[in-house]
Amino acid sequence: MNPLHISTDPTHLDLDVIHDFLRQAYWSREIPRETVQRAIAGSLCFGGYVDGAGQVAFARVITDGATFAYLADVFVLEDQRGKGYSKQLMQAVMAHPQLQGLRRFMLATWDAHGLYAQFGFQPAARPDRLMEKLDMDVYTRNAAPPSASTP
Repeated sequence: MNPLHISTDPTHLDLDVIHDFLRQAYWSREIPRETVQRAIAGSLCFGGYVDGAGQVAFARVITDGATFAYLADVFVLEDQRGKGYSKQLMQAVMAHPQLQGLRRFMLATWDAHGLYAQFGFQPAARPDRLMEKLDMDVYTRNAAPPSASTP
């Protein structure tokens, strides 16, 4: 198994890999490339790279760097799963100096509770205090219609 190299250098991110994955993910289906670019620009991003395979993992954190962080868009490409890369990526996220001493570190997941529990995440202690404004169809509803091809 090749080791995973993790970097927060945004110039190393492979936008094609990230967008291709996210536009098919259950939480961001059909997300426009421009939206992914804006999200990356406003976040602390972690790219996971394997020699010979390029970028195989990604995570981004939205944070003020002092009190709050939200973990989003965590993935390992399907053909690279089962190698411990998700744990290595999460270890790097949780050890990052900008993410220490925060009062609240949040995420939302439908299917990876076991992974995140290993890093101290748990169901909200007071879910009655949390609110959200959710629009799961925003990307598909606002998608531009296909352009007509001209001969």
